[in-house]
Amino acid sequence: MMRIHLLGTGTPTPSLRRMCSSYLLRVGGATILFDHGFGAHQRLIELNVAPTAVTHLFLSHHHYDHMGDVARLVLTRWDQGAGHIPELKVYGPPPLARIAERLFGDDGAFGPDLISRTQHQASLDVYRARGGSGDRTKPQPELVELAPNQRVEEDGWSVRAAAVAHFGPHLVCYGYRLDTPEGSFVYSGDTGPCAAMRRLAEDCDVLVHMCHYLSGSAPSKAFAQSVTGHLELAELAAAARVRTLVLSHISEQFDRPGMKERVVTEMSRVFSGHIIFGEDLMEIPLQGPMPAVLR
Repeated sequence: MMRIHLLGTGTPTPSLRRMCSSYLLRVGGATILFDHGFGAHQRLIELNVAPTAVTHLFLSHHHYDHMGDVARLVLTRWDQGAGHIPELKVYGPPPLARIAERLFGDDGAFGPDLISRTQHQASLDVYRARGGSGDRTKPQPELVELAPNQRVEEDGWSVRAAAVAHFGPHLVCYGYRLDTPEGSFVYSGDTGPCAAMRRLAEDCDVLVHMCHYLSGSAPSKAFAQSVTGHLELAELAAAARVRTLVLSHISEQFDRPGMKERVVTEMSRVFSGHIIFGEDLMEIPLQGPMPAVLR
């Protein structure tokens, strides 16, 4: 059974309510994260999901609000796993390998930390107390730099990457589609309105998409081309025949009394499917919202 949780639904703007972007999917025996921005790791723990349980990570792009907690995930997972779990599989656009080297290599940001934890007796004592044996090796996540339209095939599910419109040419940015026999999940990453995103989302069960600003309030043409407003998103979801649309990457513009209701009302005039205004830790039903039993 596929389970979908929103870990972080916010933006780079500091917030106690919304952490930075991250989304958790459990599919079969896999525990998959799409992005892992600052604060998202705390949400993972709040859901009682151990970092050691995470098997795959897909990064949409290399803005800090989408990958700021990656180092925490890799290091905590490695430290707590004590050599008993497979390496984390990490997928994303270039320069993924260069970033990983600058984080975890001997000359990287965490190089001195890792050298001490793999060589000092005190750290080796902790490692063995956790069940580790033999020499302690450094984390070596399995990195794959994806090309546009590349597909990752796993047992019972697959993920396809599509290049989307966000901060080019400075960044390579992807949206992702996960397909299983149960249904389909699509994640926009960050993007402005684009045909590639509409094609990726066609007939999907759940689309989690950035809804960054109130349409008509963009400060520039470049802004409107790189992020998505609420009405442009409604048009995309309608054109793609999405069944459930989840709004995320929510800016402070929307987190005001009455604004959520206004946004959903205006979008529902364009898009007739289910609309969910995302919140951190929310679970998204794959088959659409169902009312609870009235008691």
